[in-house]
Parts: sequence; C-alpha cells; structure tokens
Amino acid sequence: MLYSTLCYHDEAVTTAWSAEHDAAVIADLRKVQDRWAAKVGPVVRLMPTSAATTLRKTENLVIDGPFAETKEQLLGFYVVDVATLDEALAFARDLAAANPGGAYEVRPVMLYQPDGRGGADGGA
Repeated sequence: MLYSTLCYHDEAVTTAWSAEHDAAVIADLRKVQDRWAAKVGPVVRLMPTSAATTLRKTENLVIDGPFAETKEQLLGFYVVDVATLDEALAFARDLAAANPGGAYEVRPVMLYQPDGRGGADGGA
C-alpha cells in the first residue's frame, strides 16, 4: 500500500536555519531514507511558500502565495510502499527522530492515471 508522509513545520523556523544546520537536518533525514530505501519512493522538498502560486478554481483567480495561510506549512513529502498504516507510522516516527518539530501527516495514496494504469494499491 502506498502512503504519503506529508511534512509540516513552521516555515519561519526552517527558513531561519543556517546553511550548516539545514545541511545537518537533511543529512539526518537521508540516513532515515537509506534505512528505508527499499520502501521509499519519491521524496519532494517544496520551495518556500513565497514561491507558491495558487489558482482559485471557482473564480479562475491566480494569486501569489500558498492555498492556506497557517502557522505550519507543507514543506515536502515522501511516498512509501509499506504493508500497513503501522509501518507507515514507524517511518514517520523515524523521520521525527531525525528532525523534531512540526508534524507528519500520514495518508494512503491512490494513484490516478487517466490511461487506466494504477489503482488504490499503486499497482498496474
């Protein structure tokens, strides 16, 4: 089963990190990725919300900034292929030990591909 692990943190905190601190956090997270290498799929680190653009669908309005103004922003996500929610939570806990603060939201993923490939389990 595919699960996303959505990474949230206070962007004011993470953007204030020194380059050295940021590199150390990424190195610690890389160790977690290496331990889970057989089960980790795409990993995405989003650019700051100041680089975001939002399309408000109903109004067909394009605005600068993220969809929602909140204290904690979505900073990136992992996709893991694990057997159970408990295993997905174990992965999130491993990430949390490497990078305290913020929150990790774990959510099952359903792949959508218009040509009919994929499905709720991510398979073909």
